[in-house]
Amino acid sequence: MQTNGYPRALHELEQQFARLAPEIPDGPQKQALAVLHGITTEIWRTVQHDRMPAAGADIREIADLWQSAPSMEGAAATAGLPVGTPAPDFTLPDATGTGVHLADLRGRPVVLVFYPLDWSPGCSQQLDLYQQEIDEFRRRGAAVLAISPDSIYSHGAWAAVRGLSIPLLSDFQPKGEVARRYRVWREGDGFSDRAVYVVDPRGRIAYRHVSPYLHHIPDLDELLAAIDTAAAIDGTVAATDGTAAATGGTAASTDTEPVAQDNGR
Repeated sequence: MQTNGYPRALHELEQQFARLAPEIPDGPQKQALAVLHGITTEIWRTVQHDRMPAAGADIREIADLWQSAPSMEGAAATAGLPVGTPAPDFTLPDATGTGVHLADLRGRPVVLVFYPLDWSPGCSQQLDLYQQEIDEFRRRGAAVLAISPDSIYSHGAWAAVRGLSIPLLSDFQPKGEVARRYRVWREGDGFSDRAVYVVDPRGRIAYRHVSPYLHHIPDLDELLAAIDTAAAIDGTVAATDGTAAATGGTAASTDTEPVAQDNGR
């Protein structure tokens, strides 16, 4: 246990010194003890710094680690579920450990963003883009859920340094199980392809995009247009019977060919 940055024992010695110091007569002895106290304090600070080198790093430096991280490349290994398929239901924990249940979001468009790994170059850019455009998703009433096999602790740290408010869900145990249900898991790599689905308000896949290469970021305008399409379909059905989630209208779904927007490294 530490107190005021010191271990308990050192803190107690510090308090004893503070109590005795006023009783020491002025003179060379008091000056020597003051110097010794200063040396001890400086040694402790140096030891702490060496034990935790990252503590002295600027938060911006940590957030920008992706710029010097090894690139993730490689062609897509999966094709994903076809449009029109009922979206497989799941419950996954977010960075706080709270379970997020897909079925609870029924009645609004849901964007499922499968990305390979936290901290990687393409994923940092992709999630930054969605965070910057979060108002566009909100304006369309869409929920955005990002999914990777990283732990909730990695998600928490990554979201904190990048300022991400988008829920990051942990597909950690069984590893990649949800990605497998959506047919975007790369068995040989231990992470998913970069893929985006739009689930319409009735719970069916209305849009699917699997990036042709891991470092390709999906086109944002195309994604927003797909959300508009999904939301409009639901509005028509809701106007008919007022229960959009339970009805089965005709889906004007979009099954895209991969669109490459190469913003990756």
